[in-house]
Amino acid sequence: MASNSMSSNASWTRQENKLFEMALARYDQDTPDRWHNVAKAVGGKSAEEVRRHYELLIRDVKDIESGRYPLPTYRSNGN
Repeated sequence: MASNSMSSNASWTRQENKLFEMALARYDQDTPDRWHNVAKAVGGKSAEEVRRHYELLIRDVKDIESGRYPLPTYRSNGN
């Protein structure tokens, strides 16, 4: 993540993050008990933990989109 939230997200594995992303796609903001359902889909996380993880993700996206963090520059390999 782009901001200081990275340390807060350190306890999330790649697999948990993938399950989190898939659960967010399945349970949108209008889903009753959204965070409970997302937590159940991820496994090993509470509804509060997944809600906080989402809030940090949204904050990071907003920071990136606002230009607070520059996009990385990649070298071209000449192709």
